[in-house]
Amino acid sequence: MSADLWLGLDVGSISVNLVVIGEDATVLEEQYLRHHGQPMRVAAEAIRSALDRYGRERFAGLAATGAGGRVVASLLGGVFVNEVVAQGAATSALYPQVNTIIEIGGEDSKLILLRDERGHRSEQVADFAMNAMCAAGTGCFLDQQASRLGLTIEEFGQAALKSEHPPRVAGRCSVFAKSDMIHLQQKATPEHDIIAGLCFALVRNFKSTVGSGSALIPPVSFQGGVAANPGIVRALREVFELEGDDLVIPEHFAAMGAIGAVLVARRGAFCAPQFDNLPQLAAYVAPGTEKAL
Repeated sequence: MSADLWLGLDVGSISVNLVVIGEDATVLEEQYLRHHGQPMRVAAEAIRSALDRYGRERFAGLAATGAGGRVVASLLGGVFVNEVVAQGAATSALYPQVNTIIEIGGEDSKLILLRDERGHRSEQVADFAMNAMCAAGTGCFLDQQASRLGLTIEEFGQAALKSEHPPRVAGRCSVFAKSDMIHLQQKATPEHDIIAGLCFALVRNFKSTVGSGSALIPPVSFQGGVAANPGIVRALREVFELEGDDLVIPEHFAAMGAIGAVLVARRGAFCAPQFDNLPQLAAYVAPGTEKAL
């Protein structure tokens, strides 16, 4: 059987995103796995599971991106791809109409421009900006507030859509946002209004920090795990005045980095994956776990 598949991984601060991609760049499988502080072990288990389903002889290569992607690529003989380049490559290939990418993950957010202010389209990335400093502009901020309210992040996102008049919540700092949230609770503000206010706070934070120095040219693609939150999608549309097709939510919004890593890696030279090193990957952060694999 010929090697006709690729593994793509995006190993981030909150999750491991894995894709299996065929020769024609079709996404055959996508997994989003929260790693709870054990990214390498979860990545190794996800890869092992994929090998069991498809057969290791079918995989021609492996590509990785994200905060832990370099470790995965190094240990398994894969190709490491910068996460901004990976996001841009996937979007350019799958959604060629898109000019701007907003990517919000667990602990950082990015604005990636595929077309510059003069209207020139770049094959990959024309410019980008990142926020890795302020927690109020990331997915962790939403997770924390959902936990405080005793809600799952799915319930949190749906509740925001019930609000007709979201109250103003400080968005420049997670500490101030928490204070505003407590004050609103003390005033008996409906929970769905508080949640919507928090969603708008995150988007305003993004606009005033990451998005303050660049023109946002639609269509805009919203990517990363936070794109699953309908409250944030609503806030993005209203804050950035995006109507209809001006905002695109990719089918594989959480795995665009993993997809892009494969697309970039397939353009150059690569080696056969060293899957025999999976036990070393699993043990990279948690020594002694290699016996489980």
